[in-house]
Amino acid sequence: MAKYLISFPSAAMVVPDGEWDAVVRDSHAVVEEAKAAGVYVFAGGIDESVPPVLVSGDGSVADGGYPGAPALNGGFCVLELPSREAAIDWAARLAKACRCQQELRVFFFDPAS
Repeated sequence: MAKYLISFPSAAMVVPDGEWDAVVRDSHAVVEEAKAAGVYVFAGGIDESVPPVLVSGDGSVADGGYPGAPALNGGFCVLELPSREAAIDWAARLAKACRCQQELRVFFFDPAS
C-alpha cells in the first residue's frame, strides 16, 4: 500500500455560477466513498487567506514562500491505495466531482517516518 496525493491548483477549478453547490456535494460524496472504502487518509484545501512564511532552523520567520516557486494552493486528498491503477481510478472520481483534472503523485515510502 502506498499513499497518493491527488490535487489541483485553484486556477484549475473553473466552475460556472450556480454549480458550486453541486461541486461541493459531489466532491464530499467521493471523500465519503473513500472513507467507507477504508482508503481515506486526509483531505482539504490550502487556506489562501493566510499567506505562507519561511521558517529557518534558528526559528526566524520571513514572509512569503520560496522565491520563484509556484504558488501552493488549491485542494488535495491523500489516499492509501494498493496500486497506481487504483489511484488513477480515485483521481478520476475526484476530477469528475471537482470538474477539473487532478494531479496524481505518490509519496516516497520512508520506514522511519
